[in-house]
Amino acid sequence: MEDFGGRVASVWEGLRPATRHLVENALHSSPPAAAAGGAHAVTTGGRGIAYDTRAEWELSRLLAALDERAREGGARTLSVEQTRDLSRLTETCASVLHVEARSAEVFGQLLERAVRARAYARIDVLADTISARLAPTEMCELARHADPSVRAVAREALAQVPTGVLVELLGDPVDADVARDALEAQAAEFGSAEARWIVNALDRADEDEI
Repeated sequence: MEDFGGRVASVWEGLRPATRHLVENALHSSPPAAAAGGAHAVTTGGRGIAYDTRAEWELSRLLAALDERAREGGARTLSVEQTRDLSRLTETCASVLHVEARSAEVFGQLLERAVRARAYARIDVLADTISARLAPTEMCELARHADPSVRAVAREALAQVPTGVLVELLGDPVDADVARDALEAQAAEFGSAEARWIVNALDRADEDEI
């Protein structure tokens, strides 16, 4: 890891042994070609290696450092072998997060990377994973992301959440607006009669307040 220098080496040294072992296990469990292919090419839980909130935060920092190193123009300062190793480590780290992540922040990071790379197949897989992996409040947070492309993916996923769950979010002052947008999408795009009734009721309540 010292070969990559700078922030990458610093972040790697700061990882807990368990998190470092998780990355090393993922690297060893998949060949280079598979690691570069996507999130489903690696395994992390087969050897009793714990993945927790702290590991997610550490891996997110490592991925950010690896991406930053790649953007610095590694081809000018790294050998061909080092560049290949950097790419493999980066994709493996991203794959572990894709398989395990539970936070809006990390899903936003992964979606931003996929959008930059124009990796549309990866975006589709992430989109399918959001509703299964994230709690509704985390989905709402992702729907407020700074990147409009990330917001669009999150809002589409929210529109597929059960209507009753969205109704519960209407009582949250932080998430209410996003939940209402999702209900409007259910009514307009998916033809949900229940969502349409709720949206109409909300509109009437707004008019009464005015």
